[in-house]
Amino acid sequence: MKTKEERQQIAGTIISQLGGMNRLSVMTGVHNFTAMDSGVLFKMKGLNAPGCGNVVRVELNSLDLYDVKIGTVRKGEVSWKHTSEGVYADMLKSLIETGTGRYLSL
Repeated sequence: MKTKEERQQIAGTIISQLGGMNRLSVMTGVHNFTAMDSGVLFKMKGLNAPGCGNVVRVELNSLDLYDVKIGTVRKGEVSWKHTSEGVYADMLKSLIETGTGRYLSL
């Protein structure tokens, strides 16, 4: 189990690779950032495009790559719609944009 500081550092790195907390909040309505043991989980406000998710989970795996899950939350239950493993950091933005139907930058 990682310390709180280690969890926050990993989550902070992932968020900065996605453009930073401020940009994510403005562009997509992201809120409820949660630092997990080896990643970050966040939700997006507003309406979703059909077939797109409103919750994103990004975790650092043992190969120093990312595992990404994108899903929807309904009645407190998460239904994962898109799952990708072994994603490089430079692929995160486009993968999340495709899975959520929202742009992370202009």
